[in-house]
Amino acid sequence: MAIEVGAKLEGKVTGITHFGAFVDLPDGVTGLVHISEIADSYVKDVNDHLKISDVVTVKVINVDKDGKIGLSIRQAVDKPPEQQHRGPRGDRGGRPFKSFGSSRSSFEDKMSRFLKDSEERMSSLKKNTESKRGGRGGRRS
Repeated sequence: MAIEVGAKLEGKVTGITHFGAFVDLPDGVTGLVHISEIADSYVKDVNDHLKISDVVTVKVINVDKDGKIGLSIRQAVDKPPEQQHRGPRGDRGGRPFKSFGSSRSSFEDKMSRFLKDSEERMSSLKKNTESKRGGRGGRRS
């Protein structure tokens, strides 16, 4: 049986690395589930989600010319229709939605504090370097 893109298969986890998990598929073929394709939520450690010899359902997302097979566990899970086109965090753009109400004023406050602090540091730095050079227009004899 040839492995085709889009096929959903069952496989057994045979190896876990920091970047994903290797899964044995039917016919003795091995594919890789990248860490980003393990779950819809952020995965810091693969071991928190998978163990060796776990049986998982995977979807084939690509097959390279050199025989490497890319797999996805999160795409193999059937989702309700309203969530199918959403990003990994449940939104449409992949980033959480933020309103511009109160966060905008806090941004402006942070920016003004940063500018004030930056100007103070620059004036302090200038005073320090001028005193080492002999001040403004100072000449050495």
